[in-house]
Amino acid sequence: MNMKYITPQNKMNPALLSEGSPYKDQLLVAMPGLRGETFARSVVYICAHSPAGAMGLVVNQRLPEVKFKDLLAQLNLPHSELKMDPIVHFGGPVESGRGFVLHSIDFKREETMFINSHIGITGTVDILRAISEGQGPSKSIFALGYAGWGPGQLDAEMQANAWLTVPADDELIFGPDLSNKWEKALMKMGITPFALSSEVGHA
Repeated sequence: MNMKYITPQNKMNPALLSEGSPYKDQLLVAMPGLRGETFARSVVYICAHSPAGAMGLVVNQRLPEVKFKDLLAQLNLPHSELKMDPIVHFGGPVESGRGFVLHSIDFKREETMFINSHIGITGTVDILRAISEGQGPSKSIFALGYAGWGPGQLDAEMQANAWLTVPADDELIFGPDLSNKWEKALMKMGITPFALSSEVGHA
């Protein structure tokens, strides 16, 4: 497999969270009625939001056909220091060949973009090299692709009740239990998936 997902020149360049953005430190949680398989039962961490649009990473879907160690091998990076093979996440349908690492900011590089005081995002090969050498951030997820919205599109979807928002926490963002993140995000709001599904069914 020819995997050219991430290169030294590959930088994310969205506008970050604008002042007063309601999505700062928030996760989007898909409502049961959200159409399409791409975002069904998805949890999305918002990385950027401004009048120009929004960008986020899905944190509860994996790409089982892509192995992190295979990606390192493709990039001629060592992986002997890896204690385990990290999950490769489906970050979203936009630019599916583009790689991003969402991470704690105990790792910083010139290219790192800071979302808030404790989470950053890096889209260059340097962070993969650091991870491969056992020198990466203490918390991270690697994702291919991202979720993107044009000007006003996310706000329109919120008004249409396509998403709920819940304050982000490290377990929902970085936790390895992907299959239960959607339910856990709802329960954090005091909502059971069954009750929500019933309410949508009677809307």
